[in-house]
Amino acid sequence: MSEMVHKVFLSLGSNKGRRQTNLNRAIEQISYRIGSVVSQSDFFVTEPVGFKSKHLFYNIAICIESKLDATEILEITQEIEKELGRKQKSTNGIYHDRVIDIDILLYDDCIINQPDLIIPHPRMKERGFVLQPLAQIAPDLIIPNETKTIAELLADIC
Repeated sequence: MSEMVHKVFLSLGSNKGRRQTNLNRAIEQISYRIGSVVSQSDFFVTEPVGFKSKHLFYNIAICIESKLDATEILEITQEIEKELGRKQKSTNGIYHDRVIDIDILLYDDCIINQPDLIIPHPRMKERGFVLQPLAQIAPDLIIPNETKTIAELLADIC
């Protein structure tokens, strides 16, 4: 753990069970185990992307301040997912209904390219369910290696 405080943006989604409760429980665990939640978007109701399901998602974005490194945050968010009831991770582009999904979108202005962790999140620019809540809390934010703001990226796909 470093002494430096990092600004981290996370995307959270749920389309199974008590969706809003699932998200609130995840946020509670994140604030307890990872760092202070400094901003949170509204809940957005969205269609599943990449798979068919009759269950709509609730999606939110949060910004946290944490002294943990990105790998530690990944480990803890995956533990939280399991503890809240997530049974399987999506692999090879095959997606499923899920109680909770937590993705690290941005970690300061770092670019991380590891086998199990890519930051900025590689598909965030094409996903309205990520950009819409993120634009609510950080519309002027620019992703590393991008020239457009989050709000402009959202406008491009709407």
